[in-house]
Amino acid sequence: MAKDLDVVLLADFYGEMLTENQRKFIEYYYSDDLSLSEIAQNEGITRQGVRDAVKRAESQLYDMEKKLGFAERTRKIKEALEIIKESTDSINNYNMNISLSREVNDAVVSIRSAIDSLDE
Repeated sequence: MAKDLDVVLLADFYGEMLTENQRKFIEYYYSDDLSLSEIAQNEGITRQGVRDAVKRAESQLYDMEKKLGFAERTRKIKEALEIIKESTDSINNYNMNISLSREVNDAVVSIRSAIDSLDE
C-alpha cells in the first residue's frame, strides 16, 4: 500500500466524518508514518484489522471528495489566487513605469489586501 499524500489532504477536509478509529489509524499511518504492524501492535488488534480500517477510511474520503469536491475547489481557488497575484504585480509594474495612476495603484493595493485576507 503506497502512502498517498492526497489522503492527508482529504482527511483535513473530511476527517471528522470518519469514525474515531479510522481517523486515528489514518493519522498514525499517514502523519506519524507508522506501519500497519506498528499500529496493530500499539492498538492491540491485528494488522489486517488496521489495514481494513485504513482502506475503508481512504475509500470514504475519496468518495466524499467525489461527491462534495471541497479539496479540488480549494486547489482551484489557490491556483486562481496565484494568477491574480502575478497579474497585480504586472499591473503594478506597468503602472509604476508607464502611467503612474493613483487609481490603478489603489486598485492593486485593494486586490492584494483581499488576496492576503483569503490566504490567512
